[in-house]
Amino acid sequence: MGFMDEYKFWLKDDYFDEDTKSELLAIGDNESEIEERFYRELEFGTGGLRGIIGAGTNRMNIYTVRKATQGLANYIIKQGTQAKGVAIAFDSRRMSPEFSNEAALCLAANGIKAYIFESLRPTPELSFAVRKLGCTAGIVVTASHNPPEYNGYKVYWEDGAQVTAPKDKDIIAEVQSIKDYHTVKTMDKEEAVKAGLYQVIGGEIDDAYMEELKKQIIHPDIIKEMADDIKIVYTPLCGTGNLPVRRILSELGFKHVYVVPEQENPDPDFTTLDYPNPEDPKAFTYALRLAKEKDADIVLATDPDADRLGVYAKDTKTGEYVSFTGNMSGMLIAEYILREKTATGTMPANPALVTTIVTTNMTVPITQTYNVKLIEVLTGFKFIGEQIKLFEQTGSNHYVFGLEESYGCLAGTHARDKDAIVAVMCLCEVAAYCKKHGKTLWDMMLDTYEKYGYFKETQYTITLKGIDGSRQIAEIMDKLRQNPPKAFGDLKVLKFRDYENDVVIDMESGAKTATGLPKSNVLYFELPDNAWCCARPSGTEPKIKFYMGVKGDSLEDAQNRISRLTEDLKAVL
Repeated sequence: MGFMDEYKFWLKDDYFDEDTKSELLAIGDNESEIEERFYRELEFGTGGLRGIIGAGTNRMNIYTVRKATQGLANYIIKQGTQAKGVAIAFDSRRMSPEFSNEAALCLAANGIKAYIFESLRPTPELSFAVRKLGCTAGIVVTASHNPPEYNGYKVYWEDGAQVTAPKDKDIIAEVQSIKDYHTVKTMDKEEAVKAGLYQVIGGEIDDAYMEELKKQIIHPDIIKEMADDIKIVYTPLCGTGNLPVRRILSELGFKHVYVVPEQENPDPDFTTLDYPNPEDPKAFTYALRLAKEKDADIVLATDPDADRLGVYAKDTKTGEYVSFTGNMSGMLIAEYILREKTATGTMPANPALVTTIVTTNMTVPITQTYNVKLIEVLTGFKFIGEQIKLFEQTGSNHYVFGLEESYGCLAGTHARDKDAIVAVMCLCEVAAYCKKHGKTLWDMMLDTYEKYGYFKETQYTITLKGIDGSRQIAEIMDKLRQNPPKAFGDLKVLKFRDYENDVVIDMESGAKTATGLPKSNVLYFELPDNAWCCARPSGTEPKIKFYMGVKGDSLEDAQNRISRLTEDLKAVL
């Protein structure tokens, strides 16, 4: 069926409601818009759905959400685990409560009990809830840090991590096999409740989650000693982090926590933000204004589903607030945990730190210093979560920390996804430790650079939207794969890793070895002096991302090196 036939089917068929038909009638004379909405099914990728809200097969709406849930239900039933149920959480975005309710009713109609949160909750709490309730799977309705017109749908498995191979491909196959919307099941909410297939959850999970977070504190005595001296400014960026962050910091004893009033409450339009992403400096505009007013030590922002954390801290020499990348804040927490667990004799046997291939190379000297095993996985926190499961199954290692460059980390194993709530808590403990020793977080960062080297990372992103965009992104990857560059400026390519074809090529000898990781559309260029570059299409946005890293002799030298590498990459492209 062509896109116009699909459009007419949605207009005429009784399955679709009148509001949907009205929205589609309004674009009747705009063929390009019709094509964009109907040229394909909204792709159910390895993490689930992510797309613009609206009517059409290539949009997030109750029908695409129901269809995805029916595919998931079919898979669960084939696994024979439908009696365990599915936990569902949602964030502050448009249609998030409606989409989560539709998912719950579809599951119930398939005889699978849905445990649905009473109101918005952070993604990491859903990860925790899946295991706490003994569910077979979990669903989070969120578009994370995407612009307000987006929403999404992520699937978790019984270990609390997002689904990985082969389950992800098998679930995708089930979703794709549904050709007729009329075969997608749903039922009345009252009937679902009466049948014991729709249960609202909330406070009891919140309490248990908070108790697990507190177990990650290493020096509660230092927090109590310094809690009155630390000033913290926090913004939930109009998302899910407000209540859990305030609660955990209050229960730990921090007394001066100032929440940005303009971004305190849920706002699906993100009125005060261009882009609700703590990686974007503009997202901190209001928080930094409040920080200067309160003379705050640390400024924190979590994204709408509270799995990513952005950080600023005061440089006492200049009086200015300095931004921390995800690599920097992750390394501060890692150094603190590894150092203090070693010093207090609480480091577990066979400790391991798990990171991704595009995360800072500073992980190498830090783990070597504390005799901790370093494990690298593909980009995506689900692969870090998968390692925790493997450790538990084999007893090979004990997880002590995991991080990825995209402002996400996890201390503890209560969740199996990145957790900005626990990251806030850990960084505030680190700030209290620094304060006790007459330092700031920025001072500690400089100490860490001096100890391990001035590692610096950046990203270069090309956004290519629409039908042509996907093709152009594929062409860029094909060109780099078929004719890998021999050098980036003065930096020779030492080794070329093609994860899609599971090969590492020594560019001098031509020798080939395996990557040792699952297949993925990722290309990695190893360069001299701890420099590297990696190309990867985004799994959630119409972008191709280039990750880069260098090691310098000073902050200035590292900045110069990364700027040069960025320009050399652009020249290659």
